[in-house]
Amino acid sequence: MKRILFVDDEPNVLEGLERMLFPMHKEWSMHFARGGAEALECMKQEPYDVVVSDMRMPDIDGVRLLSEVMKLYPQTVRFILSGQCDRDSVLRSVGPTHQFLAKPCSASTLKTSVERALALRDLLRNESIKRVASQTDALPAMPDVYAKLMMEIRSPDPSMSAVGKIIQSDVAMAAKILQLVNSAFFGLRQHVMSAAQAVTLLGLDTVRALVLMVGVFAQADKKRLPGGFSLESLALHSTTVGSYGQAICQTENAAKDLAADAFMAGLLHDVGMLVLANACADAYGEVIEAAISSRLRIWEVEQAAFQCTHAEVGAYLLGIWGIPNPIVEAVAYHHCPGRCLSQGFSPLLSVHVADALAYEEDQGFLQDSAPKLDEAYLVGLQQDHRVPVWREVCRALRLSRSQVELGNETKETIETSEKEALQ
Repeated sequence: MKRILFVDDEPNVLEGLERMLFPMHKEWSMHFARGGAEALECMKQEPYDVVVSDMRMPDIDGVRLLSEVMKLYPQTVRFILSGQCDRDSVLRSVGPTHQFLAKPCSASTLKTSVERALALRDLLRNESIKRVASQTDALPAMPDVYAKLMMEIRSPDPSMSAVGKIIQSDVAMAAKILQLVNSAFFGLRQHVMSAAQAVTLLGLDTVRALVLMVGVFAQADKKRLPGGFSLESLALHSTTVGSYGQAICQTENAAKDLAADAFMAGLLHDVGMLVLANACADAYGEVIEAAISSRLRIWEVEQAAFQCTHAEVGAYLLGIWGIPNPIVEAVAYHHCPGRCLSQGFSPLLSVHVADALAYEEDQGFLQDSAPKLDEAYLVGLQQDHRVPVWREVCRALRLSRSQVELGNETKETIETSEKEALQ
């Protein structure tokens, strides 16, 4: 039975939660602590799978409590359940909090959020990897992209469009901004499907505060990453899979929301590699080396080394961050879509195909361990006959993008030559 700890300094609130959640007593072992100090004492006595805390409490507030929980019990999933809070408190809560739920919160919303987090925990059998993923509050961004963002944010007249494009070009930044905008952190009641849209909704002042004050994005130290791991190659592959997945959806006249989810799922499908490379550099370097030398697929070597794969690690992190389920599902099963219970045309299908097609065109992260299409899965969905069409669509997209990039490079060369001639 899963153990859930609810924390609030108001006895009436705790009693209300206990009444509201009474139907769950056969599935959850629930405990109710009056304040942060009592909660920490409870956690000394026995472990908890989830902590749900109010924000404003005397002595030890919700942010301080969850910061201590993150440090002492990193495998515990951490929720803030609170009413209207001032902006500074919300910004402080971003790091130690997996999800922010707003009061009033219905029993069904709370139940769904907690159960989803618990289900994702079961994806990972390796407790040490689970602790690493639960403790992750920021992923390493590419240094040059991070520098561009800092330059734009600090400029006298920053462009919202430019900031959105910069964040969307980096796997780590895109994942974090989606976590924030799709939770109740900032009271945005809509499903946001792109980093650029997230920046527009949050506004430049909030994004600037998140970047400069809270340090919500972390700059990668390439010296600490394992040998054979390239942030640039991962970024290129991820953006390729995202654009291919979106193009496949558009070819099938899929709904706009589905195509947008496919793009973000493609961009984030290998985010688990970032977690493993950043947290377990030496061990993950050995995994990469073994995958290359043995020509095994990297997730097969990961499974042997960690008892889980980067797909599961990425899905777990994104899930407890509150990223929309279609994206998490696509990340979790992009190598083995047949294991997913959901059927029909979906972001998972498009990302699975896009990933394989990207490797076919030498746009893969580790080319020697290229994934293969799950033919049985495609046949079962009666989509196998569409693969040649999708292959041509993706090939055309790649050629078009190459021509644009070549044109931009030519333009930059001409402009540079003209400037040098005038000097």
